[in-house]
Amino acid sequence: MQIFLKGCVLIAIFSTNIVKEMQAEIITIGDEILIGQILDTNSKWIATELNKIGISVYQITSIQDDKQHILKAIKEAQSNADIVIITGGLGPTKDDITKLTLAEYFNDTVVLNDEIVLHIEQMFAKINYPFTEVNRNQALVPSTCIPLKNEFGTAPGMWFYKNSKVVVSLPGVPFEMIGLMSQSVLPKLQATYNLPFILHKTITTYGMGESMLAEKIEDWENNLPAFIKLAYLPSFGSVRLRLSAKGSIHEMLDNAITSEMEKLTKLIPDIIVGFDENETIESVIGQLLTEKKQTLAVAESCTGGNIAKIITSVPGASNYFVGGIVAYSKMIKIMELQVDEKLIAENTVVSAQVTEAMAKGIQQKYQTDYAIATTGNAGPTADDTDKTVGTVFIAIATPTAIFSEEFFFGKPREKVIGRASNKALELLRKEILKN
Repeated sequence: MQIFLKGCVLIAIFSTNIVKEMQAEIITIGDEILIGQILDTNSKWIATELNKIGISVYQITSIQDDKQHILKAIKEAQSNADIVIITGGLGPTKDDITKLTLAEYFNDTVVLNDEIVLHIEQMFAKINYPFTEVNRNQALVPSTCIPLKNEFGTAPGMWFYKNSKVVVSLPGVPFEMIGLMSQSVLPKLQATYNLPFILHKTITTYGMGESMLAEKIEDWENNLPAFIKLAYLPSFGSVRLRLSAKGSIHEMLDNAITSEMEKLTKLIPDIIVGFDENETIESVIGQLLTEKKQTLAVAESCTGGNIAKIITSVPGASNYFVGGIVAYSKMIKIMELQVDEKLIAENTVVSAQVTEAMAKGIQQKYQTDYAIATTGNAGPTADDTDKTVGTVFIAIATPTAIFSEEFFFGKPREKVIGRASNKALELLRKEILKN
């Protein structure tokens, strides 16, 4: 049990939930997923939405369009979880076998549902499309299921409830699945079960590796209340720290997780970029430049336009981002950025001198307040320089100065480009905050 003092009232929160924790398993059916032909975005969306209403996802499984495989997967899922959500295999063609397999699993038979027949007829009439016997078969559903009307397609969803457990089958087409989940499944799950609250809060950090960060906050992490869990979510140059609290009293969970966030903020104030799941360093840079009414340009060699791509991924980037040049060859550095050919001859293109000249050249060319420049060896070969693969120079031009730093980002090529891009944004943010 955890104890909190709020005002003059002593409040106790039990680490074990008063309400039963509900577990779900997601099964996606389709050979096209297993051969890499399409990406399984359904599972990600379903897991996110289930979490919002207090249901934890125990496992996600992708399987073939095969009856025995489907039967086995459902049986295993029901032994693991309270709720099984299946997507795929509900089309009108012969390879879509989920409906008949579910009927077999529940020792049931399929029957024609008149409401679904009428729904499909009306849909086809609106678009002047012929209604065939194949389409009528879409209205065949197991007799014990609750059909879920599909406003966006012909295949209905199916809800089975047996022994206090739920199995839901949905079409695999993403917009149809989302419509059925939003309009029918999620509200029905909330009405069926007494669900706990699951709260998440995220801090995005930049410039410190996962292991070093973990060491720095170790004591704080070890003293977290039992009902609050910490997850490290690392990416190039960034680590998101996500706190998750689960329980039956929303206000108390919110107070507790907010208190822990405040403690964490005091431990690592210098590397925190934002406090939202979607708050990225590029969006923070955009906010800072917009507030200061300042502008930015980039000159990229080894990062090949990746920094510009990241910056322009933020809506409204045109308010502060003027543009950039991918100065990949020596000739473009000289012609477009006015880098002195003698400077390149003396130092090679992978050098502090050249990257600073690139930053100065793009800043002057586009008349911006700030500029980023990168040059380096992303690999797999070092080309005409004496620098090892993975070496990158990053320069930042500010309204008052230009500086550069040398980094070694290792291999492979994609890692070098990603880490260099993110380090450049990190350096830029620090300079904007200084000024």
